[in-house]
Amino acid sequence: MAALVRFYPANALSFGDKVAVYFSRWAEFLGDEPREANTEGGVLPAIFGTAAMTLLMVILVAPFGVITALYLREYAKQGRLVSIVRISVNNLAGVPSIVYGVFGLGFFAYAVGGSIDALFFPERLPTPTFGTGGLLWSALTLALLTVPVVIVATEEALAAVPRSMREGSLACGASKWQTIRNIVLPRAMPGIMTGIILAMARGAGEVAPLMLVGVVKLAPELPVDGLFPFVHLERSFMHLGFHIYDVGFQSRNAEAGKPMVFVTTMLLISLIFVMNVVAIVIRNRLRRKFVGSQF
Repeated sequence: MAALVRFYPANALSFGDKVAVYFSRWAEFLGDEPREANTEGGVLPAIFGTAAMTLLMVILVAPFGVITALYLREYAKQGRLVSIVRISVNNLAGVPSIVYGVFGLGFFAYAVGGSIDALFFPERLPTPTFGTGGLLWSALTLALLTVPVVIVATEEALAAVPRSMREGSLACGASKWQTIRNIVLPRAMPGIMTGIILAMARGAGEVAPLMLVGVVKLAPELPVDGLFPFVHLERSFMHLGFHIYDVGFQSRNAEAGKPMVFVTTMLLISLIFVMNVVAIVIRNRLRRKFVGSQF
């Protein structure tokens, strides 16, 4: 009896009982931990890991991408060096994602994380704390992967701001930074948000680099809990994309895992859709705020 998960008289259920069973299965899927080699149970750790990794990646990639594009477009002297930098950024967008995973493992996990362990956690060695895959290194790796998208989109958005606005602001006595902060950036923000949306969509669906820098089949602990310091960025995490790969292609009983594969795929698409909708709503509000505000 202890091995029973649920039981109910299937042939004696009313319509209301069937609806209740249906939604109870959805509640289990969204709110419980996986079991039976991930082929049953829920995917709450994978949902949390995917959302946390994507949000952390956006927090890391957005400032770096915007600042880089701002320097290349507004401050750097246009010439051969800037052209080489732009070509390099465009080439980075075509590098296979698994290459970023190898770089993230070697540089972030082994070099940076190993140095952090040697300085701050020597008592735990040879067991690594930061010198292995984790949420932070995964977010940084995907930030590197998606930063070319943000740079290119931000440069195009900055170039679309009319030159007359810059000249009018400078003629009124504003400095170059005041012009950029109060005139250029607000009107370029919809285009910047478009780049961030594209980066977020790509990063949330990537799996290959995460297999090297942090994602695991089953994470015993979430990156966030009630223990100080409450956020543990060094911990490994579960990801919906890797969950699909593991259940569908690495499980001993692939047929039993097919329903989990299909519903997890739908959930991953829905999660990316919701995050994109939120970003698009913010972008459209910014666009309406500055519509018609041209000289």
